[in-house]
Amino acid sequence: MRVAVLQMQAVPGDVDANLTRIGDAAARASDMGARVLVAPELALGGYGAGEAMAGLSPGDAPLVQLGAMAEAHDIAIVAGFAEKGEACLHNSAAFVTGGAAPVIYRKSHLYGPYEKDLFDPAAPQTVIVTLGGLKIGMLICYDVEFPENVRRLALAGADLIAVPTALPLGPDAAFIASTMVPVRAFENQLFIAYADNCSTDGRFAYQGMSTIVAPDGTALASAPVEGDALIVADVDPDAFAASRERNSYLRDMDG
Repeated sequence: MRVAVLQMQAVPGDVDANLTRIGDAAARASDMGARVLVAPELALGGYGAGEAMAGLSPGDAPLVQLGAMAEAHDIAIVAGFAEKGEACLHNSAAFVTGGAAPVIYRKSHLYGPYEKDLFDPAAPQTVIVTLGGLKIGMLICYDVEFPENVRRLALAGADLIAVPTALPLGPDAAFIASTMVPVRAFENQLFIAYADNCSTDGRFAYQGMSTIVAPDGTALASAPVEGDALIVADVDPDAFAASRERNSYLRDMDG
């Protein structure tokens, strides 16, 4: 299956503009043969929008529009958004195909005072969807930096983990994108599609370096630090059978 990752500079507080950007990328990714597109963390409202961030319920118009885009371009879309509950706000990601209700994942590990002041953490979840025979799990940004989260999805049978992210530019960020994420893929023998914001939204600057990583830790596709990018790679678990045989961590966990 061909997977696409969108690295984008979201417009803070402008859901319509961000939906248009995601829709354009979905059309291009579909033309390139991709079956799923992963957009960044809080892509719909813009990570840096703060209190101006629109809280959406799964049935609200922007998510319905996202589903319609997915259906129109025959591609599944994973995108981050601020999800409002009855008395809470979650940092969430929706998997939409247009033919069914969105599948929602809620971030369990909030990073820093900005997120902790805005959002409520969810309990760790195992959210996996199946698309064309491929089992796709979801995490959001900081979640993937905790090995327990990735291992939980691997043990549940995930082939690929979609990770919308807003990795901030900083001393450790390049290491996270270029080393930690590939290690997570390697130690669990699965694929990771890591979609970062980029440039700056006026409040935060982002590392970029979105990537699609294989089970052997190699980057199948990578984006630069600066600027919007659409990257694609073919995800074929069978092509990495030899890697799983050599690095049989899941099979050998219990000795």
